[in-house]
Amino acid sequence: MTNIQPAIFIVPIIALILVIVLYISLSKKSAHKEAFKRFILTLAVVAFLLNYVWELAHMPLYKDASFSAQHIAFCGLASVADALMVLLLYLGVAFFYKKPFWVQGADFQQIIRVMTIGGIGAIIGELAHTSAGDWSYADSMPMIPFVHVGLTPILQFLILPTLTYFLSLYFLKKTSKKEVLFISI
Repeated sequence: MTNIQPAIFIVPIIALILVIVLYISLSKKSAHKEAFKRFILTLAVVAFLLNYVWELAHMPLYKDASFSAQHIAFCGLASVADALMVLLLYLGVAFFYKKPFWVQGADFQQIIRVMTIGGIGAIIGELAHTSAGDWSYADSMPMIPFVHVGLTPILQFLILPTLTYFLSLYFLKKTSKKEVLFISI
């Protein structure tokens, strides 16, 4: 975790480009453009904050991790990448369903699909990063058998995206000025 290679930025840059493209596409189709913009901004902030807390909390499960300024900054950088992935997952689902506010009427199957995609993405990401030597696990990291990746980063993407979506929806509804933002969405 001490030697950041430029290659570590490739996937977040691709994710950022996809987020921008999907956001523009969905924004054009949204009947509530301002609400959609506020929702995505809220989603980005909530995703960053939840992932930053998670990154700091499970940092001791990685080798050579400490609460130094360098490692705390690395957790911040990882949280930006995590937030981009949360946005990409949301916007990808919204594009697939052709509903910018799909989370408002999400059913159990949709949530399970999002959690499954997040978990599979996290497994692939962890395998790539650990094999590239970007980070490695301490002996205290609980491991998932067969795939040999840490449990906490997988749980992070099983739990936090959905939590982020519903918290963001809640905050947006709570802060709207009695506007009817979510009709016929």
